[in-house]
Amino acid sequence: MEDKLLILRFKAGSTEALCRIYEKYEGVMLIVAAGLRSYLTTCVANLARDRLRANKRQSASPPEAEPQTDEQTMPLGRAIHDEELRRLADALTTLPYEQREVVVLHLKGDLTFREIANVQGASINTVQSRYRYGIDKLRSMLNGEVER
Repeated sequence: MEDKLLILRFKAGSTEALCRIYEKYEGVMLIVAAGLRSYLTTCVANLARDRLRANKRQSASPPEAEPQTDEQTMPLGRAIHDEELRRLADALTTLPYEQREVVVLHLKGDLTFREIANVQGASINTVQSRYRYGIDKLRSMLNGEVER
């Protein structure tokens, strides 16, 4: 109930309410911010590797073609990496806040579902459902099954 009042006061322009929200959730916000960066980097790196492997399997280079050096393939790898990072970040932003928070806190914050339930003020079953739905939606979006 206190959170709802703080949000209403903040929307009405209260800087004190913003300070209280920040103080109350500072630890969680730091975990999410720190975890999101490494989580995104890991996911994007894995997706880029998968794409490169798939591209190599699908298009065999002609025998007369010279093998490419690392300098030639690095820009391609970076471009794929940047694109996958953008796609993942976009996909995460489409998740409802509660789902996004559960996914990041569980995967990167190493919090248990019980700990996340305490932070969110929800039941463990609700937190587990949020996690499952969030992961499923991310997979669907990154595999191109869902339009944004």
